[in-house]
Amino acid sequence: MNPSRRSLVVGAALAGAGGLALSAHSARAADRKVLRLHYRTIEVDGKPAKRYRVSQPSGEWGLTLEQGDMFDVRLENNLDVLSGLHWHGLNPPWRQDGVPYLSAPPIAPGKFADYRFPAQPTGTRWMHSHFGLQEQNLAAAPLIVRETEAVRSGIREVVVMFEDFSWRQPEAIFADLRKPKPAMAMGGGMQMTGNKPTTGGRTSMARSGGAMPAAAPKPDLNDVTYDAYLANDRTLADPEIFEVDAGADVRLRLINGAASSNFVVEFGGLEVTLLTVDGNPIVPVKLTALPLAIAQRADVMLRMPADKRAVPVVARGEGRTLQTGVILRPGGAAVEKVAINGATPAPEVSLALEKSLRASQPLASRPVDQTVPVDLTGNMAAYIWGMSIHGVEALPVTVEKGQRVELTMRNTTMMSHPMHLHGHSFQVVEIDGQRIAGAFRDTVLVTPRSTVKVAFDADNPGMWAFHCHNLYHMEAGMFATMVYRGFS
Repeated sequence: MNPSRRSLVVGAALAGAGGLALSAHSARAADRKVLRLHYRTIEVDGKPAKRYRVSQPSGEWGLTLEQGDMFDVRLENNLDVLSGLHWHGLNPPWRQDGVPYLSAPPIAPGKFADYRFPAQPTGTRWMHSHFGLQEQNLAAAPLIVRETEAVRSGIREVVVMFEDFSWRQPEAIFADLRKPKPAMAMGGGMQMTGNKPTTGGRTSMARSGGAMPAAAPKPDLNDVTYDAYLANDRTLADPEIFEVDAGADVRLRLINGAASSNFVVEFGGLEVTLLTVDGNPIVPVKLTALPLAIAQRADVMLRMPADKRAVPVVARGEGRTLQTGVILRPGGAAVEKVAINGATPAPEVSLALEKSLRASQPLASRPVDQTVPVDLTGNMAAYIWGMSIHGVEALPVTVEKGQRVELTMRNTTMMSHPMHLHGHSFQVVEIDGQRIAGAFRDTVLVTPRSTVKVAFDADNPGMWAFHCHNLYHMEAGMFATMVYRGFS
């Protein structure tokens, strides 16, 4: 028999014997989403910049799903380097978490990896590379799992992702941060570095341990001086404009996808209602300015003015005048130019708002099975950062399935650290000794010399990354793991 004919006959016989299985497989393949890591060119200050992008074959940036969907995704690496994506804020099986060499190998150029798990929790999540310093080169995108309530409401939604941009490559920025700098020793282990900012450089001062001196220095707000901030890949020289209805409600899904910048977001003087943080519902809070730390997200409800004026949504870098944003415009409304630099620097991102947030559904009351002390350590002059677990650097957090666990994170440094635990949502339960039924998050800011305690139920066995989400702090050593005993 002709071999090709024989193949057709065997194929037909298999299809006849297992038609239902093949049909189910075909249906699943048809439902699968495809995401591609690839290069693209954006324009910043009138100049082209080659950076990464995560998009679907249609060109849509990132991915939007709905509550109850499966996360059924094929990720294709169309770059010429190893890469991959972490599904930040989702709680997948640990081998599908997208952390190279921890949950799975990175994806080689021209290859792909398949992911399939329930898309949960719902809410505003995001995705980014966890390979090297690729996140700084915009290897990130929104990942939204729309709540059934939000879908049914019919309220207009606008997704905005803020990022920081440098003309320098991240490897050069990091190398500059690691260069020895002249330092002046101060009491209590303090070290002063040069206060002159340079592009890709370091500013101010930080702490390496010991008691706080009597004359406490101000916190060091930024490591890197960026050339631009971006909102959906654009600066305020050419912001994205969203057409909305005058007098209508708009749900803003805001994502801080920056590598090393905290932001304060303002809404053209309007008061908005904060609905969720890190995708998780809270008791609603009214505010006019929103602190948004690295890797955090927030959903706010904004009511457009009835007078049909456009509303700028502007994010200014912590301690800086540099800003970015988008414009909400009722049909045909005039749009006033928003300056790339604000009139004043944005305030320091503190824990004041965090202390007031309350989860809409707190953790059920039960005894704590294990409290884990986590000291956040660093030496700014040497640019070395670390995490000490139970007093031991690089020791993993070990837990058992079913435990109620509390992590007590004590920041011994003079820089803030946005701390992210993979695979879990946790509740903020204490800040500087004040017990609260705070918000559920996956990333919490631990400000200089503060202590933040979070609690969670250990319900997702595996080996999980636990780290500072300031990219350069993580690269310089502020990275640990949480391991379930006996998992397989």
